[in-house]
Amino acid sequence: MATNAQWTVVFDDKCVIKNHVEGASEGIGYIISDDSFWSQSKFSNIWAIQYGTSNPNDTIEYKDETPHSTWEDANLGDFQDFINRWDATHLAKLQSDWDSNNEEGETEADKIARLGARPTSYSS
Repeated sequence: MATNAQWTVVFDDKCVIKNHVEGASEGIGYIISDDSFWSQSKFSNIWAIQYGTSNPNDTIEYKDETPHSTWEDANLGDFQDFINRWDATHLAKLQSDWDSNNEEGETEADKIARLGARPTSYSS
């Protein structure tokens, strides 16, 4: 696989990973539960993608003996589709974390003062 990718996609796991997100020591990955997305015929033979690498040849790895190719050569469309799904899942996680971070006797105003406003959007 290519190194220093900003994104990794593992098709068998239905997982999209944003590598080294916001200063984290490792990437954050989410299972994207959208079977209609993953079952597109253009993805049927893909094992993994490394996208946003430090070189111009993002890598597509195939399940069979098909030689690895670049994102551009694979003609898979816009990678933003993966990013949008990751962003939506990450936002839901941020909101869930905020919702469950409560202190006894705390008012909503107190919670907002302590944590900031509940996240309403996220964009990579």
